[in-house]
Amino acid sequence: MSDYQNAIEISGLTKKYDGFTLDNISFNVPKGSIMGFIGQNGAGKTTTIKALLNIIRADSGSIKMLGMDNITHEYEIKENIAAVFDELPFHEEFTAKNLSVMFSGLYKNWDNAKFSEYLDRFQLPQRKKVGKFSKGMKMKIQIATALSHGAKLLIMDEATTGLDPVVRNEMLDIFLEYLQDESNSILMSSHITTDLEKVADSVTFIDRGRLLISGYKDDILDTHGVIKCSKADFKEIAAEDFISARINEFGAEVMVADRAAAKQKYSGLTLDKTTLEEIMLFYVNKDKKEWS
Repeated sequence: MSDYQNAIEISGLTKKYDGFTLDNISFNVPKGSIMGFIGQNGAGKTTTIKALLNIIRADSGSIKMLGMDNITHEYEIKENIAAVFDELPFHEEFTAKNLSVMFSGLYKNWDNAKFSEYLDRFQLPQRKKVGKFSKGMKMKIQIATALSHGAKLLIMDEATTGLDPVVRNEMLDIFLEYLQDESNSILMSSHITTDLEKVADSVTFIDRGRLLISGYKDDILDTHGVIKCSKADFKEIAAEDFISARINEFGAEVMVADRAAAKQKYSGLTLDKTTLEEIMLFYVNKDKKEWS
């Protein structure tokens, strides 16, 4: 594998379907980091991931993973990455024991001892059919297989959806542990922004197939803010100074992308810090500008 700075480089990715277009998406996932890939259901997260994994062919654009073109070097890349999905991709009749036999034939670097270690750690039975596993166990068996063949890149597609908070926290701890090796990276698609707030280094928001914002999480949280004010005060805020505004009977909440500038210009108004969830909400309503 060549030396590379970004675990994933997506440039101008476009895919047209009837009624949906993934529209000219570009972003990078720096090596050694975890990127939260955020958007509502149907925003285009799964389409992007399927293009990464070459499950679907993009209409235009280029994708590099681990420094290699995702189509030319597909097999070499797949040897060194792992994908974890919301739905279990294994046959329901398989047991953990069957999986270890199957994967040792698939991956050059498959480590049976490591796999057994994860099964013990996650308290997963060796001989029970995976179709009979609970939602949390199905997720854990995917994570166990993903982490047992030396993958340098983990791609998670809504992988923590539907898990209880205890299991979700356990998963997040494992991801952070995995990232202690600085050559490992994660792209984690989710609409559960609180999880990503805990672990992500950077975030990329997409909505209706378009890229809204991409960058380091702390920078995005530091630069954005919410002005809380009366409707009369809201009328004084210039349209170009805010992303969108949520209007209710008591007043307005106004999302700004440059907190420092807004603080100076509208010094009389209350300006609060914000969360990824709020940022997503206000950006999704960007076209409407005002909403309730």
